[in-house]
Amino acid sequence: MSDLKHALQDRFGDHRVSEIPVKEGEIPLLIMDLELKTPVTVIMTNGLSDYKMPVPEKLEGEEYNELYFCLPSYWEWEDASNPQMNWVFEWIQRLAKYVVEKETWFGHGHTMPCGSNPKPLSSTMKQDHFFLMHPMLLESELETIQVGEKTIHFLAIVPIFLKEFEYKQSRGTFKFIQKLVNKGVSEKLDDFRDMVTKNKWRFKR
Repeated sequence: MSDLKHALQDRFGDHRVSEIPVKEGEIPLLIMDLELKTPVTVIMTNGLSDYKMPVPEKLEGEEYNELYFCLPSYWEWEDASNPQMNWVFEWIQRLAKYVVEKETWFGHGHTMPCGSNPKPLSSTMKQDHFFLMHPMLLESELETIQVGEKTIHFLAIVPIFLKEFEYKQSRGTFKFIQKLVNKGVSEKLDDFRDMVTKNKWRFKR
């Protein structure tokens, strides 16, 4: 059992945290079933924090991170053949491997396209970029956790639209997160959400 898995089981209970089988060479994954007002499932890396990220001096203390997706209760993530849902496993691996192989770092506010030629993630998830942020919906559940001498932080992977990406790049992380908050959007995946940058009123001529 990994130290992180054990620490999360201490926090949530043994029955809520388990491992997901992965292919050889892939970063191990954990799955957590959490009971909120509406239950959610968390898919999380289990070993990215073995890599010490070369963060800027102002972020000293945030070198160890794990990435996660927060799935809604209606998702049938076990259906590995369903392209509307299985993309989360491909992308959490791609992002985790990228940061290690490039010897770089990820942090709150980072954004990236879904590939060199960004396309919608699925036929229902039209977003084509990712935004990394501190836990919002899971702020209390995924507070930093101490594992040995490491303080591990958690970063949510949030799919966003191109126009949201452009808004964040031009207006900054704080204002973009305010947009998310004002629209009731968190890290929980939502196949049906609209862009938070969409104008509320539209006048037709």
